[in-house]
Amino acid sequence: MTKTTRTRQTARVVQLRKGSTIEMVRLSCPDSNQTALISESFGLPVLDSDGIRSLHERFFNETADSLREGLSDRAMQIHLQRIVGSYVGSAHGAGQFYSRSVSEARDATAKLANDARDEDRDGPVGFDSQAQRKREFAADMALQAHALRMAAEAAVASYEHIVGETWKPFERPVENAGETVGRQAAELQMAALG
Repeated sequence: MTKTTRTRQTARVVQLRKGSTIEMVRLSCPDSNQTALISESFGLPVLDSDGIRSLHERFFNETADSLREGLSDRAMQIHLQRIVGSYVGSAHGAGQFYSRSVSEARDATAKLANDARDEDRDGPVGFDSQAQRKREFAADMALQAHALRMAAEAAVASYEHIVGETWKPFERPVENAGETVGRQAAELQMAALG
C-alpha cells in the first residue's frame, strides 16, 4: 500500500491598513441641518457649508490645472489620492472626537440630573457647571467636524471630476503581518546556529 503525500500550502493572508472613507465621515460628522440647530441652540456662528465646499472644490480644480503640464495622468491621480485621503482622514478624526465629546456631555448631564449626587451640582454663582462646559465643548467640536466634513466632501467630488473615478482610500499592506519580534529573533538565532 502506498500512501499519497499531500502537501498543504497555507494561503498567506495579507492584512490591509484600512483608510477612512467618506461614508465614515458622513456617519461621524454632523450634517448642515444638525450644525445649524447646534449653532442656534448654543449661540454659535452659523457656518457657510456651501461656501466651504465650493471654495475647496475651486482650490482642488485650480491646483490640478496648475499641475497638469508637469504631471502625467497617473501621477496626478496618485498626488490627488494622497491629498484627498488626508482631508477625509482629518474629517473622520474630527468626527470621532466630536462623538466622544457628545458622549461625555451626555454622561455629565445625566449625572447632574441624579438628585443623590452632591459632587455634580452646579458650581458657585457665575460659573458654569461641568456638564454645561462639556455641552459647549461638544457644540464647538460639532462645528469643527462639520467644516472638515464639507472640505472632505469637496475633495472627494473634485477627485472624481478631475480623475474620472470615484475616490477610494488607499489600503496599504501591513508590513510583516503576523511576525512578532519574538519570531523574528528566533529566526535570526536559528540562522546563526546554522
